[in-house]
Amino acid sequence: MYGYGPSYYYYGPRQNYHMVWTPSKVELNRQLRSLWEEHIFWTRLTVNSIVGHLPDEKETTARLLRNATDFAAIFQPFYGQQIANRFAELLRAHLTLAAQLTTALRDGKTRVAQDVQRRWFANADDIADSLARINPYWSREEWRNMMYEHLRLTSREVSARISKYYKENVATNDLIEPQALQMADELTSGIVQQFPGSFMN
Repeated sequence: MYGYGPSYYYYGPRQNYHMVWTPSKVELNRQLRSLWEEHIFWTRLTVNSIVGHLPDEKETTARLLRNATDFAAIFQPFYGQQIANRFAELLRAHLTLAAQLTTALRDGKTRVAQDVQRRWFANADDIADSLARINPYWSREEWRNMMYEHLRLTSREVSARISKYYKENVATNDLIEPQALQMADELTSGIVQQFPGSFMN
């Protein structure tokens, strides 16, 4: 999987915003962090099932895809059902493409993998565009960089698993977690700034 797509590190400028943590803000952040933790947990299990031809692949993949619906449930009170559904659709595509890419690489289908990888990064662009449109406190460029880094690290984890470099595989997962939590915190910050009245208490 190395060599597919651009590689980006997210060290961009951050908004100078100091958040006073009310219980409602803490709860939103807890929910978003939990969903991103589940996102990377079930992605890892799905990758392992696909690579290892494990009998739980179908069930594990189905649980992974539920992550998109769970994110939509958090978005809906703030952005309405249509926008929430659109975000779920984009996130579900992100997860589905990751599974397709893993399968293609496992089977040595290089051309298929290259096409899926291209669509995976295009989907990341769509996610960044969508978030920037609905919230003025979310930067398209920042989300693009964060999503690209997420894809780069996930690609590295998958590649190590296929190659049976298990030490590198585990070490990469240790990098994925804090980066995913960073995205959870960015979502929290944007929602709280856009809807301050919802987080007074």
